[in-house]
Amino acid sequence: MQGKTALITGGSRGIGRAIALRLAECGVNIIVNFVRHRSDADQAVEAIKAKGVQCFAVKANIADEIHVAQLFESIKEHGVEHLDIVVSNAASGVLKPAMELTPRHWDWAMNINARALLSLTQHALPMMGEGGRIIAISSMGSVRAIPDYTVVGASKAALESLVRHLAVEIGPKKITINTLSAGVVDTDALKKFPNREKILEAAEQRTPLGRLTTPEDVADVALFLCSDLASMVHGQVVVVDGGYAIQG
Repeated sequence: MQGKTALITGGSRGIGRAIALRLAECGVNIIVNFVRHRSDADQAVEAIKAKGVQCFAVKANIADEIHVAQLFESIKEHGVEHLDIVVSNAASGVLKPAMELTPRHWDWAMNINARALLSLTQHALPMMGEGGRIIAISSMGSVRAIPDYTVVGASKAALESLVRHLAVEIGPKKITINTLSAGVVDTDALKKFPNREKILEAAEQRTPLGRLTTPEDVADVALFLCSDLASMVHGQVVVVDGGYAIQG
């Protein structure tokens, strides 16, 4: 994978940063997309460069189609004409009961968690050749009911469906696309849950392997999906949860 180039949205923190670092360890040059926290992005860039690869950060709100177009313009201005890997990791959404959701809440979650993948793929595909890899990061809320997770879960389900449809369309180009669904991972996003400690404790007890999933666990599987070893894994949802989901 030496010398390949990857774009990772939401790559400055959590799972996105872990994936960026793991790919960088294998010689992949990294483009970190972020939207708010410049200091986190700068720190991620320095940590990635320390792995001996090239890296730069680009600010863009991938929920906005204009920003996505500007993101790719900026990438090309940095001299990058070819992408090998795209990881659609950036995510957001409100945590509210369904009866309190507004159309604005719905549109925001759908745009950044699902539609963004379509926009990223449309812009990235002309820059990708055979062997290209696209990965979308999902969560168990796509198939399970989680309190106050209604709109995020629905958007993640839409994301997984979109991956399957894109897989059929882009497969003939010899570019693979898959969903990587993480179990309960203690990231900044989980800190927004009012019952965070209860969620973590319950997840650890229910996980057959006896511990929570870490960002690094997810990054390891992302590395596999980006490699030639996964050349026939296409249109799938790969779950990384230590067996959490198999117990109902």
